Amino acid sequence: MSVQPRHLQGLQTQPSLSKRSAQLESPGETFYYFAYGSCMCPVDLKRSLGEPTHPYTIGPATLKGYRLQFSGYSTLRNCGVLDVVKDPTASVEGVLYQLPWRLSDRLDEREKGYHREAIEILSGHTVYSNVRTYTVAHKLSQELPPNDWYFQVVLRGAVTCGLPESYCWHLFNYMHQLQTRPGQNTPIKTAAISTPLPG
Repeated sequence: MSVQPRHLQGLQTQPSLSKRSAQLESPGETFYYFAYGSCMCPVDLKRSLGEPTHPYTIGPATLKGYRLQFSGYSTLRNCGVLDVVKDPTASVEGVLYQLPWRLSDRLDEREKGYHREAIEILSGHTVYSNVRTYTVAHKLSQELPPNDWYFQVVLRGAVTCGLPESYCWHLFNYMHQLQTRPGQNTPIKTAAISTPLPG
């Protein structure tokens, strides 16, 4: 008899991707996607996927064992963009979507320069396994701050989708501190940054 880990006791779990893989190949099926950066904003996600995504929002979700980091560079936005990196002492809040499978390729296209990862997410009282997210493939040696536009899109997504107020303030302070740290008054030198991300 298997014993469920204490932090998962009393929680519902979703079937693993291996049990549903055949179904997920069908264009009529869906997949779970965890967004933690600009894709938290359904309006910005619609820009890439070509249709409204707010109806596909499940709600706020938590990724344990990771932390946020501005370790990517976007040529489209000309600034640093968010990434998640493993950290057993931290957690990341974000938005869980259940997207139609037909949007899978479009999401991959948006996330060029990122690796697709399979993670476990807690949303409400349910644990979702084999949820898709993306991490920066080639990380910068030091964090690069966001520009004002990216700053606003990330915050808008966090607030619109109901992330905890304390986390929204954490996001605000984190991005503001990066923007105002010494040496950030000079323009970003794109030529010096390798493997840029499109969006």
